[in-house]
Amino acid sequence: MTYEVAVRAEASLGEGPTWDARAGRLLWLDILGSRVHTYDPGSGRRTVRTTEQHVGAVKPRAGGGLVLNLRDGIGLLDPDDSFRWLHREPVPGRRANDAAVAPDGSLWAGTMRYDEAPGGGTLSRVTGDGTVETVLDDVAVSNGTGWSPDGRLMYYIDSPTRRIDVFDTGDGSVDNRRPLATVEDGAGFPDGLTVDADGCVWVALWDGGAVRRYTPDGRLDRVVDLPVPRVTACAFGGPDLTDLYVTTARVGLTAPHPLAGSLLVVPDAGRGLPQPAFAG
Repeated sequence: MTYEVAVRAEASLGEGPTWDARAGRLLWLDILGSRVHTYDPGSGRRTVRTTEQHVGAVKPRAGGGLVLNLRDGIGLLDPDDSFRWLHREPVPGRRANDAAVAPDGSLWAGTMRYDEAPGGGTLSRVTGDGTVETVLDDVAVSNGTGWSPDGRLMYYIDSPTRRIDVFDTGDGSVDNRRPLATVEDGAGFPDGLTVDADGCVWVALWDGGAVRRYTPDGRLDRVVDLPVPRVTACAFGGPDLTDLYVTTARVGLTAPHPLAGSLLVVPDAGRGLPQPAFAG
């Protein structure tokens, strides 16, 4: 598999690629740059919106507009581009990180401390009416979250553990946490993830310069090597959900690769799953 450059950029902490099927575009962001990007692979059109605080994730909403996982809580961009808070809960020293939309339309939003202190982060379930339930309250760096094709399993990454964990799911709850796979020392830390139509889990490796695919039984069966060390997240996009988009970062690198911070794409990498929109 070979990569191409979708958008050459210098994002400090590129993250959160998400295919917006209704608009036919990819959403992605620069967390520390407080920027939300869009990219239309058909026309090449790009937009950039600056947010007032660090933004950890952006997802489409069922009724139009976007939901944002922001430093101080969950915000909504309405179709007319106006902003409002759905849930605001600022915690000093803490910011938003990765998030994902579950099959039932709820947003599973992660947080972490800026100093990455163990136990300083959370994973919470946010429903369309703004109800928030903390699912995990002892997290260091809440990262990739995704569901199996049948919705019965949830995959989750708390990056310093080096594990991709799996839970049983049902009625908005999760239990029976166990490791699916562990990234060995020296290969980087697992960051964002996406699940494909075969139920395999694709994992971006921070300081690992690669995306890995694990089968549902935890076997590593594919590695996509990339030229930048800080690979942050991945998602399938394009009209047929066959292209794997990958975000990267340049933060903390003394001599970053010229493509660090760019949006990369691996054409025809596999077949992704349609992603639900947030119900709010």
